[in-house]
Amino acid sequence: MNKAKLVMAILAIAGVLSMFSIGVAVAYNSILGIVFSIVLVFAIFGYAFSLKRKFRERGLL
Repeated sequence: MNKAKLVMAILAIAGVLSMFSIGVAVAYNSILGIVFSIVLVFAIFGYAFSLKRKFRERGLL
């Protein structure tokens, strides 16, 4: 496994954990936690997709 795939795997795990945090925030009835978790999901996935495009352009994936 090269470094690019390892970085993408770490970002995928971070995305899953941030989606999990939405469920936890819902269980605790925390509106602020829900909003923060949703923003975190979009930030992580946005960064991951932009990084994936850069990796593909460089031929690393």
